[in-house]
Amino acid sequence: MLPDRPTKLVPPTLAKMAAWCVCLILVGVVVYFFALIIARLTFVALPVAVALLLTALLYPLTNSLRQAGMRPIYATWVTMLVALAVLAGTGWLVGARASEEFPNLVQQVQATARDVQEWLITGPLHLQQAQITAYVDEVATMVNTQRQAITTTVLSAGAVAFEVLASIVLLLFVTFFLLKDGDRIWSWVLKGFGDVAPRVDRAGRAAWTTLSHYVQGTVAVAAVHGVIMGIVLAGMGVPLWAPLAVLIFFASFIPIVGIFFAGTVATLVTLGAKGLVLALVFLGILIVEQQLENHVLQPLIVGRALNFHPLAIILVLAIGGILAGIAGAAVAVPVAAVIYRALPELRHQQPALPPPPSAHEQGEPGGKPGPGRAAAPEADERSADTE
Repeated sequence: MLPDRPTKLVPPTLAKMAAWCVCLILVGVVVYFFALIIARLTFVALPVAVALLLTALLYPLTNSLRQAGMRPIYATWVTMLVALAVLAGTGWLVGARASEEFPNLVQQVQATARDVQEWLITGPLHLQQAQITAYVDEVATMVNTQRQAITTTVLSAGAVAFEVLASIVLLLFVTFFLLKDGDRIWSWVLKGFGDVAPRVDRAGRAAWTTLSHYVQGTVAVAAVHGVIMGIVLAGMGVPLWAPLAVLIFFASFIPIVGIFFAGTVATLVTLGAKGLVLALVFLGILIVEQQLENHVLQPLIVGRALNFHPLAIILVLAIGGILAGIAGAAVAVPVAAVIYRALPELRHQQPALPPPPSAHEQGEPGGKPGPGRAAAPEADERSADTE
């Protein structure tokens, strides 16, 4: 009797809410400690996450080579070499164009600065040369005061160069083995889930399909965006158009925030090299192209895999950026999409197969046929002949 009294004192709705709150608190504690573990193991977690994205991007090529009759080890090596060749070629193109066009950019920026200075003196503002010189001196003083901080940052960046190199090596190893033995690794993982292995298998396959569609679609959209903006910059004669196109390509992997950053850099370079008019023209083309991408390319290519509302994407980006900075914002959307697609498969229980028919239904050997089975007419004829 005593255990029932507190329950009767609490309304059923409040009891259910309390139970849900306890469950949410436990889940929140688990997620919090899991996030702490991931943050502690960033050196390993980040390369593994990037390796999963690269594997989802490169696996169609490896799978095509396997279906063509190539052994898995050779198909994996060919895929890795093709990817490295593309990265090396892109890096060489960017480096060559940057070293060739950077002096021209400096000259154009200096010429633009002189034009702006002349406009400030002769234009509607009618500033004095002394005022402009004072403003320039203030900027120079600010840079000199921050020189120590810049030097410290550069030294710190040099100190972590070894860690970055080690992360890249780990990234390549993980990508290689995921391409080569991904199915075997997944089968080994499923053995630890026992009776719920079928659910985990369905959830994992749904998550992998979603991730593959997201990565491949995002790369296609980013490539179109980078090529169009590169053509526009080259047509305007803007220096460093190739590095800016590559920057726009990589920035497109971070929705909303990435293109804002890359577009700002490209617009400032255009402003410094070609003046205000061409900078505004480029900004207008960038906005129009971005709208076409959001309303045409993204729904057709990526939207089918995610089916996320823009508000959900913004919230996911904000959470990922707060928790893990730029890296968290880059992987927040695919992680949310994978979880969104995998959870229904984990909750859904596949219907059980119907039981096999019993011996009575099948008709026992040598006995009377069951209700689902009629006597053969040949047996009736033989029985009649015997009589």
